[in-house]
Amino acid sequence: MEIYHGEYCPVETPEIIEGRYAKDFGVGFYCTELKEQAVRWAKRYETPIVSIYNFELNPVLDVLHFAEMTEEWLDFIVNCRNGVKHHYDVVIGAMANDQIYNYISDFINGVLTREQFWVLAKFKHPTHQVNFCTSEALKSITFIKSEEV
Repeated sequence: MEIYHGEYCPVETPEIIEGRYAKDFGVGFYCTELKEQAVRWAKRYETPIVSIYNFELNPVLDVLHFAEMTEEWLDFIVNCRNGVKHHYDVVIGAMANDQIYNYISDFINGVLTREQFWVLAKFKHPTHQVNFCTSEALKSITFIKSEEV
């Protein structure tokens, strides 16, 4: 499968870099199967670059795959955004974009109930992310090329 990463420069050798902000699926190297989403990520920068990779999942890796936004997906993101670490090599699923994250924030803070969150969240555009959480997981992707977008 081809996957994409949006950035300000080509990323031929991906690394896992701990940032100061908690992300949906924890620390890792984030990609997507949706090229237009990677383009949106890249366009946050002055020189938007999309790096393209081939992804072949190694069956030995511990993978968590959310086929859709579920209660388990929501709870997992809430935990990761609160700094709770997990043991997975790869996590795949929908992305809590800025709007969804606002809903998650409101849910965490008690402004929205779980039911209200789902009413709001189900009408958002489809998103996708793959987080490579370990150095072993990064071995399952191969850089193909990068392009300015």
